[in-house]
Amino acid sequence: MTKPTLVIMAAGMGSRYGGLKQVEKITDTGEIILDFSLYDAMMAGFERAVFVIREEHRDIFREIVDERAGRYMEIEYAYQDIADIPEGYEIPEGREKPWGTSHAIYACRNLIDGPFLVINADDYYGPEGFVSVFQYLANGKQDTDVYEFCMAGYMLENTITENGHVTRGVCEVDAEGFLSDIVERYKIRRGEGGICYYDEAADNWIPIPEGTQVSMNFWGFTRSFIDETEMRIEAFLKNEVPKDPMKSEFLLPRTVDELIKEGKARVKVLPCHDKWCGVTYKEDKQSVMDQLQAKKDKGEYPEKLWK
Repeated sequence: MTKPTLVIMAAGMGSRYGGLKQVEKITDTGEIILDFSLYDAMMAGFERAVFVIREEHRDIFREIVDERAGRYMEIEYAYQDIADIPEGYEIPEGREKPWGTSHAIYACRNLIDGPFLVINADDYYGPEGFVSVFQYLANGKQDTDVYEFCMAGYMLENTITENGHVTRGVCEVDAEGFLSDIVERYKIRRGEGGICYYDEAADNWIPIPEGTQVSMNFWGFTRSFIDETEMRIEAFLKNEVPKDPMKSEFLLPRTVDELIKEGKARVKVLPCHDKWCGVTYKEDKQSVMDQLQAKKDKGEYPEKLWK
């Protein structure tokens, strides 16, 4: 069986942050958040990584990645381009926004031929998820009538920023530990009464219990998922884009949810207890720097990741 590949989605614009946050230095030794994910992935057993980036950022990523992690892992690049859509479809006039996370996976279609883990470039996940997903993919069942996927399920309370709100895929998990439903919740924050999200339809804040498992875009897939994006992108362009030409997105959690409800896939949720951190807002940066330096001070990481 082909050894699992790491896929890093790094083509986002960072609109809330106001810049290319994926390459912001976050330690005194010049590392970025992504260095920690690559290090954790390498230690878990991953030997190859595919970056999904915008082509105009190619030189920046090659300078940062190739000369550091690239000395220990095989690195390749896929370019997410708004023009990369099937023949017969056109980009709506004025559209600049990328097509979304399922389109990022679609951009990898010529580079992946086996199981793979998908992560965001600008999130710190901790080592536990990399170990559990690698082991699941490396030892997992081959696809038969049902695709065998997995995801790291993070505890909601470990994924909150103190400097604003976040969006999370809130998960329902059945008695056997498989994902039964995933709903994107927006404007999640911690308030006086606990963690809640804003429901626009009800014009009200709705509580979410601590201990709820959420998706952090940390998915383990077989090659079948890429095949599904190739089959489904035309339906998205035909049916969804006309409804909202400027903002509609071909989103990974939605594609997963469709496959589950159609009976084509099941997703094993692997509980993860590490604390997430990330620079969603500029105000988050110092907190992330402090947290990662504390981990180095405790010996959880070497003082310099790539020697």
